[in-house]
Amino acid sequence: MHEWALAESVIKAVVENAGNKKIKEAGVLFGELQAIDKEIFVFALEELRGQYPRAAACRFKIMDEPAVFRCKACSREFPLKGLKKTRDEAEFIHFIPEMAHTFLKCPECKSPDFELVAGRGVSISYIK
Repeated sequence: MHEWALAESVIKAVVENAGNKKIKEAGVLFGELQAIDKEIFVFALEELRGQYPRAAACRFKIMDEPAVFRCKACSREFPLKGLKKTRDEAEFIHFIPEMAHTFLKCPECKSPDFELVAGRGVSISYIK
């Protein structure tokens, strides 16, 4: 059910940031490692937008944001996609991103010390 609360927060933020203008479209970045049901989130956006008159006609464009890590040892940034991992490891990383350190290493220097810099969470990328 947190998909509905998150969708409502996105709508409220769009309305607040648009000022008094009518909102036609808003871009929403959906992180690859976001642990919510994307279909329910999109459905909730469509259902809830009618409760906000300035957002009633708004089209929400959902864009996927790939997961990107940055090595703390060599500063190389690398995506999750394309790294060697088993199906189980991929599932662990998807549902518990903090588990990535257990299964992944920097492709450059092989350090397991890295941080997630993109691909987690939901954010607004633009408002028209």
